[in-house]
Amino acid sequence: MELATTLEYAENNPVKAAEEIVRLEKAGLDAVWVAEAYGFDSPTTMGYLAARTERVKIGSYIINVYSRTPALIAQTAAGLDAVSEGRALLGLGASGPQVVEGWHGRPYDKPLGRTRETVELCRRIWRREVIDHHGIVDMPLPPEKGGKLGKPLKFLNHLVRSEIPIHVAALGPANVRMAAEIADGWLPHLFIPEKAGQVWGSALAEGLARRPAERGNLQIAAGSLLAVGEDAAAARDLLRPMIALYLGGMGAKGKNFYNDLARTYGYEEAAEKIQDLYLSGKKKEAEAAVPDELTELVSLCGPEGYVRERIEAFRAAGVTQLNVRMICSDPARLVEKVKGWL
Repeated sequence: MELATTLEYAENNPVKAAEEIVRLEKAGLDAVWVAEAYGFDSPTTMGYLAARTERVKIGSYIINVYSRTPALIAQTAAGLDAVSEGRALLGLGASGPQVVEGWHGRPYDKPLGRTRETVELCRRIWRREVIDHHGIVDMPLPPEKGGKLGKPLKFLNHLVRSEIPIHVAALGPANVRMAAEIADGWLPHLFIPEKAGQVWGSALAEGLARRPAERGNLQIAAGSLLAVGEDAAAARDLLRPMIALYLGGMGAKGKNFYNDLARTYGYEEAAEKIQDLYLSGKKKEAEAAVPDELTELVSLCGPEGYVRERIEAFRAAGVTQLNVRMICSDPARLVEKVKGWL
């Protein structure tokens, strides 16, 4: 199992964050994911990380399939792979309608089809095929849609790798099924290892049954807060604002994937209460309504023996890369310790 961390999209100082990643890389960190919402873009920070690091894998968490064309996504991943000398990971996803429509001004349509088509086109572009494709996206744009001078093209440069690992962020059954079928990895959120089977087991099995053998095993990157110590369980409360935000504020009523997930986990009453409170502006009350059990099961916070048990629970659920945010005064030392348990 690999150890990873994520630079959150609320990070206000990417340069300082990169300095911390340099220290964590020396301590044994395997990968860093760079989040993107409607603040700093992820490719700029990823390129900077590539220049500052030597070994750690660098991934986007996530590039949505609406705000950039499939060709630009392929170019961005190839450029990162070039400057990192083969360490790029492409994290893709549909994001949500509030960001896609509110920030990027694009209609939130065909999320599964767009994701599948982007994965296919990225791989064809990286193989330097001449692209003549007509689906949700047209390459080149045909005359009946306003095209005049476009012609089929192929990628200009020679790539470091002919294929860059693609991880798909997915929560709903159809999306998870697709990720298991076509992606190199899966990026779930609010992952509870003990409940993963009941929520996603059928979708994963159906997708894996259609997965080409040459694609290899599906990688799963999941995790949350990591804190080790006799009083470390208290760190779980740091998850309350994030969980309240996702369950309460990441979508309207009936259009919140994370709220749906919490309901599927068995927290129907809490999910409804959190959303009602959050949408009415009562954010602190929404945070207080987050079930203690939920904060415990998504995290790895407690004494050493307990944390090691949590790691094994994630491993048993199929997680191949433990993606954590470390809560401690010396993250590099914690990385060294945890790497010895993996």
